[in-house]
Amino acid sequence: MAYRVPALDNLIEQWERLPGIGHKTAVRLAFSLLSMSDEQSRRFVDAIVDAKKRIHECEICCNLTDGEQCTVCAAENRDESVICVVEEPQDVIAFERMREYHGTYHVLHGTISPMNGVGPEQLRIKQLLTRVANTDVSEVIMATNPTVEGEATAMYLSKLLKPFEIKVTRLAYGIPVGGDLEYADEVTLSRSLEGRSEL
Repeated sequence: MAYRVPALDNLIEQWERLPGIGHKTAVRLAFSLLSMSDEQSRRFVDAIVDAKKRIHECEICCNLTDGEQCTVCAAENRDESVICVVEEPQDVIAFERMREYHGTYHVLHGTISPMNGVGPEQLRIKQLLTRVANTDVSEVIMATNPTVEGEATAMYLSKLLKPFEIKVTRLAYGIPVGGDLEYADEVTLSRSLEGRSEL
């Protein structure tokens, strides 16, 4: 008969639900959590509950924050006339690591993907159009990933932004096709940003 502990199996199963966590890693994480002291595990659980309770979307750019606005939108030294459109909040972190971009962001929270049942209405496109219509924006940089879905989303947005008569650019292909922004190094991101082209 196989060794089974239902509570441990459930813990492993929950870890496996996270992206990039396979069975072996899930087992390692579960045993690591069980080896923590009660105080350490309580702090770990409290951090998860606190993050879920306090973190929400920024009222301006839809990035994640625990205040009304994210730190980028609240900063006075950002160039509000340039908006960099990204797929996910972790893409903002990747750009901020570079320390060369001084504009603002807009987080879509995904890409258009009919195969996965994701249409434009599921993304934060309406909020982007409202921002562009109500503020003095001169350029929108499409920084979606260089995937089929990312390209389709960038093209769709560029068509929607055309009536606003603003410059719409796309990151240059320093980022490999099929790659994700969050895994790109600072040099690659910097070259992509510098070599962007108008759509």
